[in-house]
Amino acid sequence: MRRALVVGVAVLLASCRPGADAREPDSVAPAVIELDVSTAQAQMKDGSLTSARLTAAYLERIAAIDVAGPRLSAVIELNPRARAEAEALDRERAAGRVRGPLHGIPVLIKDNIDVVGMANSAGTVLLATHRPRADAPLVARLRAAGAVILGKANLSEWANLRSLRAVSGWSSRGGQTRNPYVLDRNACGSSSGTGAAIAASLAAVGVGTETDGSIMCPSAVNGLVGLKPTVGLVSREGIIPISATQDTAGPMTRTVTEAALVLAALAEGEPRDYVKGLSIDALQGKRIGVLRQAMGYHPDVDALTEAAVATLVARGAEVVDPIEIATWNKWDEVALDVLLFEFKDGLNRYLKDSRAPVSSLADVIAWNREHAVVVMPWFGQELFEQAQAKGSLDSPEYVAARETARKLAWDEGLGAALKQHKLDAVVAPTTGPAWPIDPVLGDRFTGSGTSMAAIAGTPSLTVPMGEIHGLPVGLAFLGKPNGEAELLALGFAFEQETRARKRPTYRPTIAPGR
Repeated sequence: MRRALVVGVAVLLASCRPGADAREPDSVAPAVIELDVSTAQAQMKDGSLTSARLTAAYLERIAAIDVAGPRLSAVIELNPRARAEAEALDRERAAGRVRGPLHGIPVLIKDNIDVVGMANSAGTVLLATHRPRADAPLVARLRAAGAVILGKANLSEWANLRSLRAVSGWSSRGGQTRNPYVLDRNACGSSSGTGAAIAASLAAVGVGTETDGSIMCPSAVNGLVGLKPTVGLVSREGIIPISATQDTAGPMTRTVTEAALVLAALAEGEPRDYVKGLSIDALQGKRIGVLRQAMGYHPDVDALTEAAVATLVARGAEVVDPIEIATWNKWDEVALDVLLFEFKDGLNRYLKDSRAPVSSLADVIAWNREHAVVVMPWFGQELFEQAQAKGSLDSPEYVAARETARKLAWDEGLGAALKQHKLDAVVAPTTGPAWPIDPVLGDRFTGSGTSMAAIAGTPSLTVPMGEIHGLPVGLAFLGKPNGEAELLALGFAFEQETRARKRPTYRPTIAPGR
């Protein structure tokens, strides 16, 4: 581990004084900044780049940007075998074997996913020595595709299900992840480290996980493309769990094309080429519903959404504006109940099966109490305690809650709207701009258009649609089960028309006036 186990949020904020120089260090090789996968592959093909040199450049950049410089605290651990893996893949290329478009490409993995030779900690110092015996299947698939596992990304401790007052992006093991666009702003949770790292070009692409918003929100506020797949499309084995009905891993990248490439490597079953359907004309003739119930919390977000809808129309989409979800937000309480039941059951199974230092949620709660000064300096564990009080997944209370959540989010929610209006997708602002990091008051979410798809277990995609005072905002596309290819195509057409993504600026803060 490259930094102290506990890095106080206040210390991190103090290191980013208004007026401090947060520019990218001149010593960092510029070749990797905003380098896309296709360009990297072309350079490796013509011999002007190797995977070993590319991996070394990212490691140098992590040292300059994440550890020194702006100090994003986005990378929690480096793979000690990354250079060796890259060199082995270069030898394969020299021998004429190229596994695919990710061959030799460095990838960052969220630190709740099993990777051999590295800790899988969910961000807590309790599990800092927990080293899984096998790769998670999704990691094995990435390795088979030729990817270099560069390291693990920081996250909100326990994937943001410990407390309602949690600070997104903070973990006792990794400290506070900061947003590379404005450093005193939150990178959103729980895949905050992946979001900040890929935005800052600390790796080519990244993998996050989501239960409800944890791919979509950090992707949006860090100016990325994020795809939450249909639950079950990507294996969930080897991931520290929250919810059996909502958890999924997915790509977090700087372009839609890269998201399609990563998804093709992650997806189980028959190989799928998600890139072949990407077209600038993909919006023509498509019926898109506008979810205005997810608007109205910020006028600048609304203005960007209006401009995005105009772009959809300009590219040939037929817009149904507005659509109404009769059950809008009625799922909140029951969905949380489902998560608490499933978290207790899933975590107990994972801890026992992986031979972790503790074997149950009850053990975790007790350990946290004993080490509160380390793991609970800012917020408690009331959600853990509520989950521990739940019964088994055989209980009528759980079964009823699960069925009700599904009905409200899909049967009478997103699914009903898609069917009623014969829609190809629904669009909404993904979330508002990043809020200031505040360990005392916690997170300040303004709104979201993606929870419905998360609870329904259906796919969603966020694509940059602009900035508010230098803070990125995304447009969410919500679709049908296993509709990832169509969402990627729609998102690609929007991305190519708008070119809204800008690289991070590493500003210390946003101040009134000049």
